[in-house]
Amino acid sequence: MILAAIIISFFYCLLISSLFIGFDLVASFQPTKSAQNTRFSIIIPFRNEASNLPKLLQSITTLIYPTNNYELIFVDDDSEDNSVQIIEAYIKSRPLDSSQVDIKILNNIRRTNSPKKDAILTAIQQASFEWIITTDADCLIPQKWLQVFDQFINKTSPKLIVGPVAYSSKNNLLEGFQHLDFLSLMGSTIGGFGIRKPFLCNGANLCYHKQAFFEIEGFEGNAEIASGDDVFLLEKMIQKYPNDVHYLKSENAIVTTPPQTTFKQLINQRTRWAAKSVAYKNTFSQLVSLIVLTMNLYIMALFLGSIFQLNSWHLLIVVFSIKFCLDFLLIFKTSRFFKQQRVLKYYLISSLLYPLFIMFVLINSLKSGYSWKGRAFKK
Repeated sequence: MILAAIIISFFYCLLISSLFIGFDLVASFQPTKSAQNTRFSIIIPFRNEASNLPKLLQSITTLIYPTNNYELIFVDDDSEDNSVQIIEAYIKSRPLDSSQVDIKILNNIRRTNSPKKDAILTAIQQASFEWIITTDADCLIPQKWLQVFDQFINKTSPKLIVGPVAYSSKNNLLEGFQHLDFLSLMGSTIGGFGIRKPFLCNGANLCYHKQAFFEIEGFEGNAEIASGDDVFLLEKMIQKYPNDVHYLKSENAIVTTPPQTTFKQLINQRTRWAAKSVAYKNTFSQLVSLIVLTMNLYIMALFLGSIFQLNSWHLLIVVFSIKFCLDFLLIFKTSRFFKQQRVLKYYLISSLLYPLFIMFVLINSLKSGYSWKGRAFKK
């Protein structure tokens, strides 16, 4: 038991320490004067987002960028509420002049088992501009979003850019728990880029060249997996353009999205994320998943073993303390970048609950499928 604790703790320490160091190896991008000559097609798939679209549309109106250099493409994935009418009303409410940004509303053309991948492909095929940016209908985008991407593209000549995403602030345990979990994911994302082992991204803030998307044949090869419109694309881009995939570490590029409001929604979301992880082809991604899962399951095993006197409480306390301290270093660094240090007050209780949460998600993922946005999906 002690030998297992040493081995598991060693690999976990090696992993988190590498990501911690890698975080600082990704240089913060300091925006200067934007040329504002990059043209963007912003793609926003949606399904039953009537409660979120007004806030997204309001944030879009604050964008500081020439309106003739970007367009908005909304893709309706068979909404059952008045989402479409909200967008149409927004379009009609704008002044009739040539300075208004072009907005399209498309119906999703279903081809595969993945509605979101189908929606993105539907939009890309009708996109007018060379750079694609995807975000979600429940997100808010910052004023200088396109300016920063424009400057970063002109500086680095990338094929794909991964942008930062943060949860919008709420003040209760469930959402604080999600904040910390998401900060660990964002810290791991940035750290992975820092050690030149990128393995995570988020489709709520993803930018890529349209021609590169077609050159890697888009979502071919994983189209039947319902989720993963972001990570699978990242994997294919890295394989074809290993030196042209970058992380945009800029406060001015942070897109915010709300956490789940109920425990059931949270479990469904994490089960959906877990369902795609089994199809990852990135060896480092598989290794990270294995190490993190093993550490959390081992802590649960030590906890149960301590109760039934199969091992000492001291061993559990030592292993948990190692994980607790390592995780805190990465999360604290990430929270400073996102200016979300206030959620650290939930760190202790979240750390105690997290191994149990992982166990719950793992058990739930053993089912044949999951539900999302009113639909049932098979794994």
